[in-house]
Amino acid sequence: MRLALFQPDIPQNAGTIMRLAACFRIPLDVIEPCGFIFSDTKLRRAGMDYAERAVVDRHTSWEVFQATRAPGRLLLVTTKAADSIAEFEFQSDDILMLGAESSGVPDTVHEAVDARVRVPMCEGMRSLNVAVCAGIVLWEAMRQTGRQSG
Repeated sequence: MRLALFQPDIPQNAGTIMRLAACFRIPLDVIEPCGFIFSDTKLRRAGMDYAERAVVDRHTSWEVFQATRAPGRLLLVTTKAADSIAEFEFQSDDILMLGAESSGVPDTVHEAVDARVRVPMCEGMRSLNVAVCAGIVLWEAMRQTGRQSG
């Protein structure tokens, strides 16, 4: 299982997700360009010393990521998905991709993924913070696949 960030634009969220990935020993793909300098102080502050323990693969573009990505289904976490994570059947080699905070992902990326999933929320709510969403989806995927941390 892997996490992937598509062109993240808030360093604090990317740092928090790096920390999440480190704590659960989940590799993280970062698909550039980012909306910040990758060595940004805010990124380091959010990731704390955990960021150094994260396995992060940086990809210079969507095309490079697609050409070199790990095997497994590519799942897009999006509010536009019909399938809730509670009803979706995750697999141990899934790549859980989250879009940019400001704009999500372009239609070409939507069309290229194997499936789309959403976190169920109360009616009228627009979205969750991307780092919170990553934690919820990762935990459900790990729970379903029997993956234990540590």
